[in-house]
Amino acid sequence: MLVLDTEDLPATDRIEAYHAMAVGESGSCSVEQEHPEAGIRKKLEVWNFGPLTLFATRGTGMRIWRTPRHARFDSMNTVSIITQSQGTGAFTWNGHQQHVGPDALALAHKTAGYEYAWSGAGLSVAFMVDAERLGLPAHLVRTAIPLLEHSNIAPLLLQHIRSLHRRADQLSVEAGAEALGSATLELTRALIVSVAADERTRRSVAEDTLLTRVLAYIRAHLDDPGLTPHSIAAAHNVSVRTLYRLCEQGGLSLEKWIIRRRLEGTRRDLTTPEHAHRTIEAIARSWGFTNPAHFSRRFHQTYGVTPRQWRRLHSNAAAFSLPDEL
Repeated sequence: MLVLDTEDLPATDRIEAYHAMAVGESGSCSVEQEHPEAGIRKKLEVWNFGPLTLFATRGTGMRIWRTPRHARFDSMNTVSIITQSQGTGAFTWNGHQQHVGPDALALAHKTAGYEYAWSGAGLSVAFMVDAERLGLPAHLVRTAIPLLEHSNIAPLLLQHIRSLHRRADQLSVEAGAEALGSATLELTRALIVSVAADERTRRSVAEDTLLTRVLAYIRAHLDDPGLTPHSIAAAHNVSVRTLYRLCEQGGLSLEKWIIRRRLEGTRRDLTTPEHAHRTIEAIARSWGFTNPAHFSRRFHQTYGVTPRQWRRLHSNAAAFSLPDEL
């Protein structure tokens, strides 16, 4: 949901407006804009997923920092995961410095203070959650901050955040929004303990978050035709039998869950303008469906219309003349 677009404001009011919005949404902080004399442009979007708040900040370069002194001025004790979808961010905490490009993320604990910046045009996507919801001691969170690059869970969480952001307007208002927030929280717990906890704690959290990690892994590999129960089990070092038992305990059928997520992806792509030039078969293949007839049959069984009918119902006339449709 868009909460601020400085293009709608006079140039003289933009810096103050952004600062006020940043403080209002995420708590006390200091903000410095890059080249304010040249004018700033900022677009801030915010979505709620149960216990989690997702932010997308797009625009000209800036630096934002929080100190323990800032934390004393408000009651928010939060943990954030920060990513950079456009440009390269710079994260600093307690002598630790890291670049945050498209393939990296940073962990911030508000009461510990941190600084984040980028230069030029950029897009930062981050989420914030109350530290108490993690159920982890503060020292463990802070220990993990400089170690994230060593975690195998970091790429999984990054992909998960990107997926949430791409469909945030839709997902944040659906019935499953809180569950998605809780899943993101579980992945964050797993990320932190994977690099900062002792072996006993790692095992315990790994067991508690296994289903969440499995489902996040599947979402990240839905476009892989080779995604099978055997490949999923192997990626998580469990047997196929254990994988099926885990899914059963979670109240889902593994194969049906995978097919449903793939069908949802194809249904969405069939009606979006950026995919209007692609054939239905190409879209289906990009979501892991290698057999056009099988895809068409499953789509019709699930939605009551064929892929072609769905596209005709939801696309403009220019999309109807695509070749090789099913």
